[in-house]
Amino acid sequence: MEGDALPIAMGVCLMLGIFTGYPVAFVLGGLGVLFLLLSGAPVFTLQLAVSRIFGVMANWLLLAVPLFVFMGLMLDRSGVARNLLYSLERLLGGVRGGLAIAVAVLGIVLAASTGIVGASVVMLGVLALPVMLKENYSARLATGVVAASGTLGILIPPSIMLVVLGSMLQVSVGDLFKAALLPGLLLGFLYVGYVLVLAHFSPASAPAVARAEAESRWAATREVLRDLSGPVVLIVVVLGSIIAGVATPTEAAALGAIGATLLAVLARTLTWEALKEVVCETGRVNAMIFFVLIGATVFSGVFKQIGGDDLIRDAVSDTGLGAYGVLMIFMVVLFVLGCFLEWIEITFVVLPLFAPIVMELDFGLGLDATEKLVWFAIAIAVNLQTSFITPPFGFSLFYVKGVAPPELPIQTIYTGAVPFVVLQLAALAAVIAFPALTVGVVRFLE
Repeated sequence: MEGDALPIAMGVCLMLGIFTGYPVAFVLGGLGVLFLLLSGAPVFTLQLAVSRIFGVMANWLLLAVPLFVFMGLMLDRSGVARNLLYSLERLLGGVRGGLAIAVAVLGIVLAASTGIVGASVVMLGVLALPVMLKENYSARLATGVVAASGTLGILIPPSIMLVVLGSMLQVSVGDLFKAALLPGLLLGFLYVGYVLVLAHFSPASAPAVARAEAESRWAATREVLRDLSGPVVLIVVVLGSIIAGVATPTEAAALGAIGATLLAVLARTLTWEALKEVVCETGRVNAMIFFVLIGATVFSGVFKQIGGDDLIRDAVSDTGLGAYGVLMIFMVVLFVLGCFLEWIEITFVVLPLFAPIVMELDFGLGLDATEKLVWFAIAIAVNLQTSFITPPFGFSLFYVKGVAPPELPIQTIYTGAVPFVVLQLAALAAVIAFPALTVGVVRFLE
């Protein structure tokens, strides 16, 4: 136990450091250097971490990250999503829960064409939340569906998380995109199904807006088709080129960035000021990701050096649980960490420790090593998506609070998110229980 004291102390210090509010990247890197000195290990060990950092950052796949961020921000600037939401509201408003369904549908479309959670949640909150509250929708349903639908972009491709997971696990990002299609759509349909069931049993929670006349409904349908055409073309260009093997994820991301810019030009919303803001925000998000990558690489390298990976492996083997029992432990740990940390820190710190252990387990699924990694990666992605709407520190919940009316308490937003957290966990259970939802799609599309 004495030999385990240092890695345990390192883990405890990490959690304490995070709660200080100090930038996580510097907490990770600083603790790595501090515990390297405390362990008495040779200082040149840091050279290995530096070499690892350069190796990871030289991975051309990571070029897709800023390109996908730029694409999402530019599409948000184009106003295409805003117009689509308005036309969906006009079309579905006469149905019980129609406004909430419109939000969920737009969340799927945004996810498949942007992948930027913060921008999606804020946009849905600004545009849809006041309308739903004005139409006497339950505040819990309204805030919950906005928070949950806006997070779909972290799972449905093109997803920045999947690009990072592919780079970390050394698996094809294209395969991860294919494997995430059904789980992502499943979540979207679960959201819609929940709204329909709630509207049926509690009409007061999701009332219908006064029905439009037939001619107006047909006009709304034409508007939906018109406003949907731009995002659909963008989705086909980006995802279609990857799935068909015509372009790599990085090349497809470049096409998406160009396509989103053209949509902004056609919508006459592209100004020099808007372009400058999109470029600056893209740089900020990309810098945050890579700074965390640097700090996490130093932390995980030192953690392994002082025996942290052996500590985790021994603790897992001592449980005496089977492969699925160990997997459940990992999923619970990720879920709990997701209540306090962002997916970026969890991915860079925890994944290198868990993935080798999972690769040694036999789940009896008949999967080869690559397929097992793909299946595991999508399970992680679904789990980490849940962290965005999990109280008390789910980031999407605070995005919603930021755009909600001041009189709406955070407790209402928390309780509104709970049913969607349950749906997320149901989707996670389905991904784990039925690998065909992930690797089966990859095999079918090959």
